[in-house]
Amino acid sequence: MTIPARIQDFAADLTVIRRDLHEHPELGFQEHRTAGIVAAELERLGIEVTTGIGKTGVVGVLKGNRPGRTIGLRADMDALPIDEQTNLPFASKTPGVMHACGHDAHTTMLL
Repeated sequence: MTIPARIQDFAADLTVIRRDLHEHPELGFQEHRTAGIVAAELERLGIEVTTGIGKTGVVGVLKGNRPGRTIGLRADMDALPIDEQTNLPFASKTPGVMHACGHDAHTTMLL
């Protein structure tokens, strides 16, 4: 498979994940479903996962072949207590809660 084809396949999978996260927003420290999705995706990719950090946080550790420098990446997963009025086909299904500032996208980009 060519690199552009692999990227296209990956992009489609990430779009599904982001829209799912957008449809099912969770407020801070209540992101149990979101954390489960993130942990499952990291595990599927063969990444070592620790859950329950700070209640609903997820840490994935990808180890290199050599000792040395470390890089950390992070994304917020929480939504806001706002009614969504976008009429998107993947709009929030949780009354009074939505991803209004992109944390669903940030989480997906980090995956």
